[in-house]
Amino acid sequence: MTEDTAALTTADLPLARHIRRLTVEADRFVQHFGETHGLHRTDMAALVVIMDAAEEGRPLNQGELASELRLSASATTSVLDRLQSLGYVERRRDSRDRRRLVLHVRPAALELGRGLFVPLGEAYSRAWANFDDEQRRTIVRFLEATVNATMDTHSRLTERD
Repeated sequence: MTEDTAALTTADLPLARHIRRLTVEADRFVQHFGETHGLHRTDMAALVVIMDAAEEGRPLNQGELASELRLSASATTSVLDRLQSLGYVERRRDSRDRRRLVLHVRPAALELGRGLFVPLGEAYSRAWANFDDEQRRTIVRFLEATVNATMDTHSRLTERD
């Protein structure tokens, strides 16, 4: 062990185990949903990134999507071509800069998203019903810290490659 690494404490082990299990189960869920609708995992990830950008009011272009997904330009084009042919996204001229094409989700993608996230959201609501607001705020802080730690670790590992 180095100075930069810390051993998991006994209290951390159940947390780490449950995060691993959640990751695996979420992965299986998304995989099954994608297969059911003829989508690759990367297609699903692209839809989430595009939808998140739209919800944030942040127009996203193909290059930005490629960067977020860590894909080549040609791979991103293939993903967008598939999503466009299925009626989930479209490329439009940016209203602020006509030279730029931005990605827009179509109603079919929103319906697809509802099919994925509404049942999951309902199940989560039932699972979380016994947690009060203060506990939920603690869980949110925990999840934010865990997501950030995962992203930081991923960045460090990819810098080595």
